Amino acid sequence: MYKMDQTKTPIFDALMEYVKRDTIPFHVPGHKKGDGMDNKFKEFVGTNILSIDVTVFKLVDSLHHPKGPIKEAMMLAADAYGSDMAFISIHGTSGAIQAMIMSVVGEGDKIIIPRNVHKSVTAGIILSGAVPVYMQPEVDKNLGIAHNVTPETVEKTLRENPDAKAVLIINPTYYGVATDIKKIADIVHSYDIPLIVDEAHGPHCSFNEKLPMSAMQAGADICAQSTHKIIGAMTQASFLQVRAGRVDINRVQQIMNLLQTTSPSYPLMASLDVARMQIATKGRELLDKAIELATYARREINKIPGLYCFGEEILGQPGAFSFDPTKITVNCKGLGLTGYELDQILADEYHIQMELSDLYNILAVGSFGDTKEKMDKFISALKEISDRYYGTRPAIGNVLDLPGIPKRAVTPRQAFNGKKRCVPLKESVGLVSAEFLLAYPPGIPIVCPGEIINEEVIDYVQALKDANLYVQGTEDPNVEYIKVLEM
Repeated sequence: MYKMDQTKTPIFDALMEYVKRDTIPFHVPGHKKGDGMDNKFKEFVGTNILSIDVTVFKLVDSLHHPKGPIKEAMMLAADAYGSDMAFISIHGTSGAIQAMIMSVVGEGDKIIIPRNVHKSVTAGIILSGAVPVYMQPEVDKNLGIAHNVTPETVEKTLRENPDAKAVLIINPTYYGVATDIKKIADIVHSYDIPLIVDEAHGPHCSFNEKLPMSAMQAGADICAQSTHKIIGAMTQASFLQVRAGRVDINRVQQIMNLLQTTSPSYPLMASLDVARMQIATKGRELLDKAIELATYARREINKIPGLYCFGEEILGQPGAFSFDPTKITVNCKGLGLTGYELDQILADEYHIQMELSDLYNILAVGSFGDTKEKMDKFISALKEISDRYYGTRPAIGNVLDLPGIPKRAVTPRQAFNGKKRCVPLKESVGLVSAEFLLAYPPGIPIVCPGEIINEEVIDYVQALKDANLYVQGTEDPNVEYIKVLEM
């Protein structure tokens, strides 16, 4: 299956050699293996992690000009995922996404993206100077979340924008819902442009057939992966997988060098190296366990009055082609509680912390770090909360329909760099927004920087407020004022 020995961990091994040599450090960082670190911190974390917190030198290699263990670790990751090169990102998938966008589009180029993208995509568009063309994802009005974009939506948008230079999709979504990415890849490639994928929530998909198809398996040209989200890397450690051809690998390296620090964290890179080894050599077995445990939790939660935890029954809906069962989304509308309220109760009273909450749902991320004992405590807490609240409050109804996408006056980059002033939201009709307005859930922007605010936007925000729904995006936390461009 693999061309290389996936049991190898070259970055970690190089650091262990450094420790074994008992090297005297006359290099940064200044804590010098922890000897200069205050005991308050050192006594908690221990000296092992501090002893491998080093800087660039030949033994441990350079992230910006990799020739030794870092180069080998990148090649091993590419081999594991079926790409031509895997770049290490030590400022997370947000940084990898920015690099991904900047590698394929430049000033004035059109890039087709879903409307519900992560803010790092907008950051990449601002940095590149590209022009976004938005696609509306499919919205599940019962759950109050956005699923994915359909192949039909991608095809229609490309027909209307044949001069687009790239298409970006999110796959799978935060909630674990995937689109038919293989079909989308074929459509995009028929225009001879790259398909780039925000695969933040799918770095494990390559390693178990019970999971959605991965971006590289589907033929995508480049994808950014949050290897720390499901797989065992430390937070902030991610991969950027690249397929040669429509994407210039050398340009990707240049962009990564432009964006990343010259003082990367070697503990982060080592954790990424070992996490790749673990998923490549033990992934199927470990993921089988995680899927089995999450499926058990889903089954038990669905027995609790007032709660609903969706699974494969949603497949076949627009934008829901396949599903990652390790994602456990609990809809709590039937309890009359918001997701925020349920999240807070779990955290404060049971010391159980969710990954996220929105108005109608909480999300628990399953992984092979879970145990049945921990999952049973989660299920038991939900049962107790249901006993307390079920039937005491009216169930929450469906979400409001989203307004159409406003017209764009300038690019996000022009809006970001332009001169701004603050006006009351109710007096902003016809002005160009310099900020986002987001309805959360489903997390789709009502207006983006550079777009013209219209009456429909104002009416929709007011309807959200009247329904006690959550609106965000502006500097003003009450969303009474919005920054606009001085034109």
